[in-house]
Formats: sequence, structure tokens, C-alpha cells
Amino acid sequence: MHFRKHAPSRALVVSLLAAPQLASAFYLPGVAPTSYKPGELVPLNVNTIRPVATQDALLHSVISYDYYNPLFGFCQPDDGPKDVGESLGSILFGDRIKTSRFELHMKQNETCKRLCGSPVMYPGKQASWINAQIRSGISLNWLVDGLPAGQKIRDEQTGTEFYNPGFLLGQVNMADNEVLFNNHYDIIVEYHEVSGNKDQLRVVGVLVQPESKKYAGDVSQDTCLTPTDTLSLSEKGITNVQFTYSVYWIPSTTAWATRWDKYLHVFDPKIHWFSLINSAIIVVFLVLTVLSVLLRALKRDIARYNRLDQINLDDLSGTSVLEDGVQEDSGWKLVHGDVFRTPSHTLILSVFLGNGAQLFVMTGFTIAFALLGFLSPSNRGSLGTIMIFMYTILGFVGGYTSARIYKSMQGDKWKLNIVLTPLLVPSIVFAVFFLLDLFLWAKESSGAVPFTTMLVIILIWFIISVPLSFAGSWLGFRAPAIEPPMLLVGILPFGAIFVELYFIMSSIWFSKIYYMFGFLFLCYGLMILTCAAVTVLLVYFLLCSENYNWQWRAFLAAGTSAGYIFLNALIYWVSKLSLSGFTGSVLYIGYSLLISFLFFILTGTIGFFSSWWFVRRIYSSIKID
Repeated sequence: MHFRKHAPSRALVVSLLAAPQLASAFYLPGVAPTSYKPGELVPLNVNTIRPVATQDALLHSVISYDYYNPLFGFCQPDDGPKDVGESLGSILFGDRIKTSRFELHMKQNETCKRLCGSPVMYPGKQASWINAQIRSGISLNWLVDGLPAGQKIRDEQTGTEFYNPGFLLGQVNMADNEVLFNNHYDIIVEYHEVSGNKDQLRVVGVLVQPESKKYAGDVSQDTCLTPTDTLSLSEKGITNVQFTYSVYWIPSTTAWATRWDKYLHVFDPKIHWFSLINSAIIVVFLVLTVLSVLLRALKRDIARYNRLDQINLDDLSGTSVLEDGVQEDSGWKLVHGDVFRTPSHTLILSVFLGNGAQLFVMTGFTIAFALLGFLSPSNRGSLGTIMIFMYTILGFVGGYTSARIYKSMQGDKWKLNIVLTPLLVPSIVFAVFFLLDLFLWAKESSGAVPFTTMLVIILIWFIISVPLSFAGSWLGFRAPAIEPPMLLVGILPFGAIFVELYFIMSSIWFSKIYYMFGFLFLCYGLMILTCAAVTVLLVYFLLCSENYNWQWRAFLAAGTSAGYIFLNALIYWVSKLSLSGFTGSVLYIGYSLLISFLFFILTGTIGFFSSWWFVRRIYSSIKID
């Protein structure tokens, strides 16, 4: 996929001033709009500095930094930067929003404003570090009225233009391999008049064109408008850098409710539709095949078993009945006395199933909320926040499911089950997350979750989720036990979500906005059907071979799709990423393992319960003496 970035040019500024953009799309509910009067100060906040793909379309780092990290040398406000309030999900996803020195006054064009009171000095060692960051494709992220400042990108495949959040700290001159440092910013802000009222103006678009300018002396109002040499940071001496910016305001017909449409770009939507239709066809044929095979086989088996029972009854009554084609009991009926026997390691299985049920319901609710438009990108971190909130309050579901399953399997360590259900899986996740966070702390990355935030999460978990899980376990153990009636598997569910998984990973690692929740909802449904169908088929063949140990087989068979998720992550690592540092590789593999582990529990739970339903159904259809 090839993209071409528009080079900074004065012609673009003039064209934008002369030609307001048109936009039409759907409304995403989010934060309330803010109206400004002419001359009123519009806040420009800065966010985490993140790596993005370089010109070779590869990601070379996953380490992000605080905007005011001393190594970057950016100017701070006179009274120091202030933290801007963020949601829990926003913090966990790496946002660190702070105030800045930039002054943007609504509808007032300004040129060549000095950002710092005096030039910033970059010694050789610091310059070498910054040049390395520029080569790895580091990107600045600003927010104007909550809207990301970015660059206009043209998708060569579809010919459409969109706004890509963020802009580069610098670039590499491919002709002589010289690293250029951007120290001037043309900030282009689009505004919209509310119902034609010139005193109610709203920000509906932000573009930033960074440039590298080597100023010879003092900066005046026209200095940045004239061509200058490019600026490079010397790695052998001290480089003095003057930061400047210009602000241009242009009217736009884009309404505030649709201002995010410029950022929500789908790369080649035909791939989404092709993937969805392809997966749907595969799942339909798979389900029809499974149903056809099972229904015909089960109908024949049940009829044969019931005829055998009738023959045995006739023999007991002294009546001799011989029928052709009737043989002794064989196949899955023969293990009817063992099929509901308690499996090994029932405690761990019940804990995994409880957490899997919790993940299943949480995922469904989250996708449904996103599909309805409640998780708008304008509400930063809302996706992560709602996931944590839903998983926390659904502790009741996990506790109840785990306790009910454990009781039905005649487990006797019920106290341990109550304790492990809300603690085992979250402890594993938190331990891995904390270990990976140590690497980020060691690198002084802004992506490291603050220790206080971790304490808040732990506190929320023990105050809300653990008591709810205990309550669910209590009800599960009080409920009557569920009485039984008298590696190719994993690749198919993975195939149902393969293409959508690619776009999700691109969104995570390349800092792109993902909003195709309709496709995700359908893919999730297809994955559930595929997991259920192939696991039921596996269990049927297992029982026909007179093997009654189906419980763990069903869980592990469906859960093997997580192995393909991790394998896909490794392939993505090799093909799309080029992480030079050890820390970046550890973080990528660690987070991929964590996601694969949770996916293993989720799909394993789907496979287990679909198989359990199937086993109960078939054994309730035959006569057992």
C-alpha cells in the first residue's frame, strides 16, 4: 500500500485559504462542541511523541516519549506544562496530554512567530540521539480543540485524500542521507460558522506542515516566508535552533458533527468486503457440512441404538427378534457412562471457563457499543475505558460460570475456586503487563503506565470485580448442579478474522484510527459460529472413537486459534516491523503473547460450551438402561 505525503509548500496554504473543503458523512456522538469568538484563544495541547512507519513502510520502534522529554529540547510554557485530564483508557493506551506555548487566536492569521524566547542549544550527544529518532520515524502529536493535528495524505490506490494524525519530527534526505530537523510549523486550522453566526466559530480541521529552516539571524515577520537552507543537528558540536510557527485560518463548510470524517479513512474497503463475504461463505458451508454430517450420522446412530434397546427388551421378555443390520453397541453410546466423568484439573478448567465467559460477554458488549457509535474517536480512550469497565462489572458472570461448572464436575475445593476465579487470570495478565512496563520505565518512555494508575486499577478490581465474582460464585454454588442426561480446528476460526486482524494490528502499532466496528461485529459472529461448528465436529469423532475425555480436548482445540494469532503476530513482526532495539522486540512479543493468551481463553470457552451443549443433546436422545 503506497501513500504520498504532500510536501510543505506555500501553494497549499494559498489553495486552502481560497477553497474551503466540502465534507459529508455520518455523525459520531462524542464530546460537546466548543464555540469561539474571533480573537479568542484556542488551546493547542501536545501529546505523546510516537514512532510511525518510515519511507520504507516499516515500523522501526515501539517506544514513545513524553513531549517535554529533556532530550527533545522543546520549549515549555512559562509557568510549566500542565496535565490535561484524561480517561483511564487514554492513559493505558499511552496518551500524555499537556499544555503548550503555542498561541492560536481564532480567525487571526499570524506568520513567523517565535516559539521560544531564545534559541535552543543541542549538543552533539543530544543531536545524535534526536537524529536516530528521526531515522526511526518519530512523530509529533498535537491536539487543537481536541482534534488531532496531522498531515494531508493521498491514498494512491483509491485516489482519496484524508488527514493522518501526527507529523514527523524530521526527515531524511534520500539524496545524501542527511537528517533534517523540523523547526518551523505552518498550522492550518479550518473553522465553521454556526448557523452563519460570526461570533460562534468552531474548529473542524487541523493540518500542520513542518519545515526544516536554518535561520541565519533574528526572526522577523517575513523571515520564514523566504527560502532558507535546511537545518541539520550537528553530532560533533553545538547547534542553535530557533523554533517558529505560522497560523492560517480558513473557513470550511464542514459541520462540527462531521469533523472526524476526514480522519476516518478506510484503506481499500474492497478488502474488507471481500474478506467478510469470503469468511461468511466459508462459515456457511462449514456449518451446513457439520449439520449435514452430524444430523445424518446422529439420526442413524440414535435409531440403531434405540432398536438395539428394543431387541434387548424383547430378549428379556422371552421373545426372540432378529433383524438384519443390527449390531452390538459401539461408537459414542458405549461411553455414555463415562462421557460426563469429571476431567482432570477441573479447578483450572473451571477458572479458565469463568474468565472466558467474562471475556466473551465483555467483547460482545464492547463491539455492540462501538457499533452504535458510543465509542467515538473524539472521546479519547473511550474504547479502553469501556473494556476495563465492562470486564470489571462482569466479574459476576465469571464467578457464576466458574462455580456452576465446578459444581457440576463434582469439585470439592470450592473455596479455592471462589478465590482463583477473579485472581488467577488477571494476575497473569497484570504480571506480564507490569514486567513489560518495567522495560518502558527503563527507557523513560511515556508509554509506561504510571504506578499510581496501576494502583487505581488494582483498587477498582478488588473493590468492584472481586466482590461481584464472589457473589456470582456464591449463587453458582447454591444453584443445583447441571446433571448429565440418562490443530486444524484452530485455523478455521482464525481464518474468519484474519483480514480484520491485519487492520486492527495496523491501528495498534502504526497509530491509525480504527472505526470499522460493523465489520468487526460480523467477523466476531463468524468466529463464534466457526469455533462452535468445528469443535462440535471434533468432539463427535472423539466420542465415536469411544474416547470420553472431551472436556479439555474441546477447550484446547478451539483455543489453538490463539496459536495462529501469535504466529500471525510474528509474521507481522518480520514483514511490517523493523525493531532495532531489544526493548522494542520484547514489548512487541510480550504484548502479542498477552493478547494471544486472552484469545486462547475466549475461544476455548466458546468451544467448551458449544461441545457441552452438543453432548447433552445427543445423550438425552437415546434410551439408557
